[in-house]
Amino acid sequence: METETKDAKEILAKLAKLQADMNYIKGNMPNKEMFLDAEEKTLLEESYENEKKGLLVSAKEVRKQLGI
Repeated sequence: METETKDAKEILAKLAKLQADMNYIKGNMPNKEMFLDAEEKTLLEESYENEKKGLLVSAKEVRKQLGI
């Protein structure tokens, strides 16, 4: 029983460390939009709008339509 308690404490400590690491990464991750020029940003925004409207077609569907 003592070993199980020790193992559980070690697991919880490791999980806490992982959570802290993830929070650091999230807080320091660059915003993907900061790497886009004006044209790319416009295209990305259009893509988001098309996705919301259901206008996007999967690559699989395109290949099917093209017969490849």
